[in-house]
Amino acid sequence: MRTLIWGAGAIGGTLGAYLARGGGGVTMVDAAVEHVDAITRSGLRVTGPIDEFTVRVPAFTPQTLSGRWDEIILATKAHHTGAASRALFPHLTAGGYVVSAQNGLNELTIAEVVGAGRTIGAFINFGADYLEPGVVHYGGHGAVVVGEIDGRITPRVTAIRDRWRRFDSRAIVTPNIWGYLWGKEAYGAMLFATALTNESIADALAMPAYRPLYIALARESLAVAAARTVRPEAFDGFDPAAYLISAPAGAAERSLDALVAHNRRSAKSHSGIWRDLAVRKRPTEIDAQLGIVVTLGAEAGVPTPLIARLVALIHEIESGARPQSLDALDALADTLPITTNDQ
Repeated sequence: MRTLIWGAGAIGGTLGAYLARGGGGVTMVDAAVEHVDAITRSGLRVTGPIDEFTVRVPAFTPQTLSGRWDEIILATKAHHTGAASRALFPHLTAGGYVVSAQNGLNELTIAEVVGAGRTIGAFINFGADYLEPGVVHYGGHGAVVVGEIDGRITPRVTAIRDRWRRFDSRAIVTPNIWGYLWGKEAYGAMLFATALTNESIADALAMPAYRPLYIALARESLAVAAARTVRPEAFDGFDPAAYLISAPAGAAERSLDALVAHNRRSAKSHSGIWRDLAVRKRPTEIDAQLGIVVTLGAEAGVPTPLIARLVALIHEIESGARPQSLDALDALADTLPITTNDQ
């Protein structure tokens, strides 16, 4: 199988490097010329506590790429999905498919461009960061799941799982990929909240004062999922059933404890969202990841005031109007009584 990785940063670079090391024919595409030049010159280096190695792979910018592939793994930021899908489409063979190795519900956008039958979903929760041109940091294990967006178990998704086990031996196929993606939407809302501060993911999630806030954020996302008849799946300490109003007392707190423990095991202490704001000084995926939850909630008649406020606060930080701090998290928590009354 020849694989094209479209977006060779933290996720695409790490996954693609393992596939290449395992013997797959991997080609990488990235918009950052300096990253492509470094990979071409010295190879792509994976560093971190889990592994240290360098692979030689062909690398191109979208403008210099030619050829067509049966398998394209899209690993750009969520807000670049539409443009990336249109750019990669001419490089997809007639019988080929695109796998979304991203955060969010990007399969919806990809399917609009390449067709639903040529779109495959994936849930990626391992910890990785882009460090510098030619170097990615693999900081922690996490769930790796692949599935057809119509719920079928097909030979192609089984084959993808088998190849991805070169990266993580625990990779699985699911008939409910939307359940994993919506579970990540709920957990992702918590991660965006932690990025309002400079605290680590684990430290922020461990703070008792903000736990009602994290629980309420998850509940809003899960309510939208329920309205779309999606059954969210559990992963890496996140148990969607624990956040429901009907859950036993203390269930959500125990899930938060498990998430804290999972994140403390990772060398990736802060989210990619935090890095976008604090280190790379660039827009986050907030609109593509959580803005869509607000939109889908409105369509379904499900209010999401807390998530909407979180989107606004992240935009304030992006524009420089507000610093990352616990004060920003407090500003989000000020919305909580209204959200609680609505529930």
